Amino acid sequence: MRRALLAGSALALLVLAGCSSSGNDQPKPSDLNNAPKVGQYQGFGLLPPLPRPSFTLTDTSGKKFSFSQTAGRPTVLYFGYTNCPDICPTTMADIAQAVAQVPAAVRAKTDVVFVTTDIKHDTGPVIATWLRHFDTALPNRFIGLTGSQGQIDAAQAAAHVTLAEDGGQTHATDVLLYGADDYAHVKYLQSDNEADQIAHDLPLIAKTA
Repeated sequence: MRRALLAGSALALLVLAGCSSSGNDQPKPSDLNNAPKVGQYQGFGLLPPLPRPSFTLTDTSGKKFSFSQTAGRPTVLYFGYTNCPDICPTTMADIAQAVAQVPAAVRAKTDVVFVTTDIKHDTGPVIATWLRHFDTALPNRFIGLTGSQGQIDAAQAAAHVTLAEDGGQTHATDVLLYGADDYAHVKYLQSDNEADQIAHDLPLIAKTA
């Protein structure tokens, strides 16, 4: 019980992160890294697992994109913004590194979806240009999405992610990993070994159907 309370307290403190270039604001490895893991995953197991959310936004080419289009495929979902100086680019680089490490068959069927929390500045072309910094060596381009404030809020709520604040610049750090069974059994908060955790869990998630 005491471990569970400590883990819950750490999660509450880390659920929102303000992206900042100030050294004093740099994220620290989550205290949850020392908490017991659930099952076989190196990330933080979700009990109960979260169903793949249903929402429709606009992709970087201006077309409607339903998150259900990723159904049945291993999918990484992250909410952030392109002008973030530290947390968001580090997280996306970790995700790209993880996908690059897994077997080719898993890599080929993995989708990575980035949803902006800063709709004022993150237009489709801006998101597309930013994502190309991370996915050029991978078989599948990362999917970038935007929408109205109401749509972005609804997407975060559907994914059980705390709503972003401050024009999207204070946002959840959760990286959600959905399996072939369309459930997220595990998630990640930024840490020094996030890429290795995702790379370990992704092949397992791909077999959950």
